[in-house]
Amino acid sequence: MAYLSLIPFVLFCLLLIFHHRSSLLHVSFYTLLVTLFLVIFFWHTPTAVILQSSLKGFLVALDILFIIFGAILFLEILKKAKIVGSLACHLENFSRDLRLQVILLAWFLENFLEGIAGFGTPSTVVAPLLVALGISPFSAVVIALLGNSTSVPFGAAGTPIRVGLAGLNLDLNTIAITTAKINFIGLLVPVFMLLVLVSKQRHRQKLFFEGLPFAIWSGVAFVLPAYFISLFGYEFPSIIGSIIGLGLVLLTSRLGLFVPKNIFRLKIKKTTHLQPLTFFKTLAPYGLFVLLLIAGKFLFSKATFSLPFLNHSISLFNPGFVFIATSFIVFPFLKIKSKPLKGLIKSSFIRTLEPFFVVAIMSIIVQLMNNSGDLSKNIISITKTIAGFLNTSFLPYFAPFIGAFGSFITGSATVSNLMFGSSLYSSGLLQHLSPQNILSLALVGAGAGNMIALADVLVAATVLGISHSLRRILLAILPYCLIYLIITGVIGLIFL
Repeated sequence: MAYLSLIPFVLFCLLLIFHHRSSLLHVSFYTLLVTLFLVIFFWHTPTAVILQSSLKGFLVALDILFIIFGAILFLEILKKAKIVGSLACHLENFSRDLRLQVILLAWFLENFLEGIAGFGTPSTVVAPLLVALGISPFSAVVIALLGNSTSVPFGAAGTPIRVGLAGLNLDLNTIAITTAKINFIGLLVPVFMLLVLVSKQRHRQKLFFEGLPFAIWSGVAFVLPAYFISLFGYEFPSIIGSIIGLGLVLLTSRLGLFVPKNIFRLKIKKTTHLQPLTFFKTLAPYGLFVLLLIAGKFLFSKATFSLPFLNHSISLFNPGFVFIATSFIVFPFLKIKSKPLKGLIKSSFIRTLEPFFVVAIMSIIVQLMNNSGDLSKNIISITKTIAGFLNTSFLPYFAPFIGAFGSFITGSATVSNLMFGSSLYSSGLLQHLSPQNILSLALVGAGAGNMIALADVLVAATVLGISHSLRRILLAILPYCLIYLIITGVIGLIFL
């Protein structure tokens, strides 16, 4: 039974990597069929539980539906109004060097957005901005997804800790501080971004080493303030850390510190050659989006609609609603004809369907695994069966990989904690290890795994119209994710 529990994961990974003719939707569907076969014939899960799990998985995926649709609609409206290209143009007022521009957007802006909202919002917002700078859609998605990682453990105002670890008899503030210490490894992420950015350039080695001091300094400028903010609570390290970090980098750049001597620009025609809109008109939609996001977070984050029969609550706060609301508020002021709006809504919805079905299927699989088994026959769930593999003295090394795997299949560090948190807690006690340290390692790993989270990859790729390149995107990011996880695991094994 123990090894049978691994079959869905092994099948999913094998099909994803080797069966190139199958789309992610097909791979997910095949995995669902195998999971259903296992829970029915080997875990003897009652039919009622299977139906309830499927319905709950579908409802969980609805959050993603609104986010994808809202993000696509918002960005299509901004593109129609030429605001995306205009923002890229104004960014050159700070620096004409593409390396600096990319790190400012994909590192500091994404960390800020993750701290406010999470749910894949950062990469979805930033990827189109990178394209406006002249970067290819493929590289833009990879860089944007890399950026949505280090800030994740404290994302959405500390939701992965506050919600993901709720119910465990632990000091959450201690976990936050330990997580922030381990998370210093995140200073490598801007370096990863720089590598991707210059990888296809003729003088890539020279371009990389010229930009390396700025990349490392940008990493330090975020992780260090985020650590000190974690000493006062886990809600705002990503938000305040990114603001302080951005201020430090802007200051040192004005003083000429850490910036490359030679300017790097792509030798292609860019949208920034167009006459830009005014600075206020360019930033107004994004500013309104952030304000509504903050307001919604504080006003509606605790407003939920409970479904006791499913043991599930629907939050009234969803970044997708903010995207949609912002779109309709700014539309009348952007001098776009009202007639194309219906077409934009229709095309945005059509582009939303396939990624939504993938996320829905994966959510159903997760719920089936969590709720499988039959207690009357002493058959534990697939998730708890997998936890049996965790009882090892190498748990500190494997914990980040477990957290990353949870983020990969669920698209959420919070859900990853909910899936594996209790198992990791119990395994830590059995191995006479600090549960706080083990969960902190898993939380950092969940942030790294967010780079390749299926839901986030789908959203970002769909928004830029390259959903056919999902496999290439995942394989391009995977080495950086593994480096992050291996170093984190070694830190856990040696120091914790």
